[in-house]
Amino acid sequence: MLFVLFLAAALWGLGHLMKAPVQARFYMLGLLYLAVLAVHLGVAPTHPLRLATGGSLTEWLVIGVGVGLILAYRAGLGRLRARAAAVEAARDLAAPVVQSGPFSAEELERYARHITLRDIGGAGQRALKEASVLVVGAGGLGSPALLYLAAAGVGRIGMIDADVVSLSNLQRQVIHTDERQGMPKVFSAQKAMAALNPHVDLRPYNRMLDADIAPALFAEYDLILDGTDAFGTRAMINAAAVATGRPVIAGAISAWEGQITLYDPAGGAPCMACIFPHAPAPGLSATCADTGVVGALPGVIGAMMALEAVKEITGAGRGLRGRMVIHDALGAESRDIAIRRRADCPVCGGD
Repeated sequence: MLFVLFLAAALWGLGHLMKAPVQARFYMLGLLYLAVLAVHLGVAPTHPLRLATGGSLTEWLVIGVGVGLILAYRAGLGRLRARAAAVEAARDLAAPVVQSGPFSAEELERYARHITLRDIGGAGQRALKEASVLVVGAGGLGSPALLYLAAAGVGRIGMIDADVVSLSNLQRQVIHTDERQGMPKVFSAQKAMAALNPHVDLRPYNRMLDADIAPALFAEYDLILDGTDAFGTRAMINAAAVATGRPVIAGAISAWEGQITLYDPAGGAPCMACIFPHAPAPGLSATCADTGVVGALPGVIGAMMALEAVKEITGAGRGLRGRMVIHDALGAESRDIAIRRRADCPVCGGD
């Protein structure tokens, strides 16, 4: 038996010198063990090789079973530890459980500046906690809107976007970071929002919004924020919002100018098709990638979108029903224009 132990030590040492993986060294010992069993099964008891390996077949089988049980125990323990580590990691990454009911002491301190506002107060903050808002687009306009909605304590915030973070986004899309390049925007946004306020329920949808899913998705939320930059997408959002009776706070930016309004035929305001019944001619509706955009402008309009959402939910102040605000950043001035429903609107059928 000492001879076998010597061979085992030699094989292990050789594997170490050759920098073989530990698993490979165990395979070598396993082959040695099988060779010893073969000797005890295939040669006579008086054969020199049988005598060199020492012991009896029964003893070697007992040793093999014992070692096998030890290895099985270690493997099972390793799997159990790995499963526990995975559960712990998932717990760390998972969205926190949002508590319903009365505000906690931490929430009261967090939202104290809202609660002391006469126009919001405790009732308004409760309305924010019970509200649900869906933001379409987690880019330039969505970035500040999502951050401020989370900071304000909106109870459930959904975000839908199929894009990933790229370097050219970081000049204006402040919810994302350099290290999250290549990450889906909705998950990058979720990470930032969860770090800002763990008391909100975040729902990321990493996919493109289309006409097939929009009505059902919109029906799950009280208010829609449109931060997209293509006329066709905006028209689809408008149609789904009209069909589900959901108000839409819509923002748009280009170069140095931005605009914001609230579309809500159910509340007496026009829908987008009332104001823009036809797609603009080619070249007249360029995206930010085509025309460029000053980095802070999405912050201005996106923050206004979040502000109007807070007003809409709490009933504070005068909203944007029937009005569109146009902001000229280059001239540092804003103006608002009246907008009305059209009786012949093909989408909302205003009367």
